[in-house]
Amino acid sequence: MAHFSVATFNVNSVRSRMPVLERWLPDNPVDILCLQETKVVDEDFPVQAFSDLGYAVAFRGQKAYNGVALASRREPDEVVYGFGDGLEPDDGPRLVRARFGDLVITNSYVPQGKSIDHPDFEYKKDFLRRLAALFDAERKRGGHLLWVGDLNVAPTEEDVTNPSNKKDHVCFHHSIRELYAEIVAGRFIDVFRRHRPDPGEYSFWDYRVKNALERNIGWRIDHVLASPELAERSLDCYVDREPRAWEKPSDHTVVVARFRE
Repeated sequence: MAHFSVATFNVNSVRSRMPVLERWLPDNPVDILCLQETKVVDEDFPVQAFSDLGYAVAFRGQKAYNGVALASRREPDEVVYGFGDGLEPDDGPRLVRARFGDLVITNSYVPQGKSIDHPDFEYKKDFLRRLAALFDAERKRGGHLLWVGDLNVAPTEEDVTNPSNKKDHVCFHHSIRELYAEIVAGRFIDVFRRHRPDPGEYSFWDYRVKNALERNIGWRIDHVLASPELAERSLDCYVDREPRAWEKPSDHTVVVARFRE
């Protein structure tokens, strides 16, 4: 797969968001679509709807929470759910990897963390460290790496509205940003920032904030990260705000990246 496009989208319930996907995909026929927070047990996943749109889909979910899926225009050569590192939880409903030739794409829904004094915040850090170990193992196998998904980290002050009000937030606390930066450094390039360095573009607008989209009060926590040599082949990466304004939207929107041979 030398020339391809990839998108990431936290759907906040795949069954609720199928009308959005059925509207968006025909006009944006990406090669690989990575979804998070599908919130559905495997037996109820809408496989046929994706098939009708021309996609094979790999998924792992659970009722009401978490869940990841990877839809692709061709069948992947390999699919792996969870970390597979022998530690618990293995977190299959938060992590799926797929290999397409020399490309390995990791779609992850990183834990939000609840609050900085909650045990889930420490688990969030452990989750990221386990991902780093996974990426290092994949690099030894060779090939190009993509890490995409709702990573629940806004890396810099340019990635949030009013950063001074968010210093103790689990997605912006200095400790999580520092850890995230350590994991990215030397392993990945932020493809969005490679093409769009200016502040003010976000991928998540909280339902609870009145007119958040119209006022552009948001967060950039959905990312496309590429290994350096693959990032050099990127043509563009952008946030498509439109689906966030449609009827019954997710609180996130789609981030798309395109690559050349």
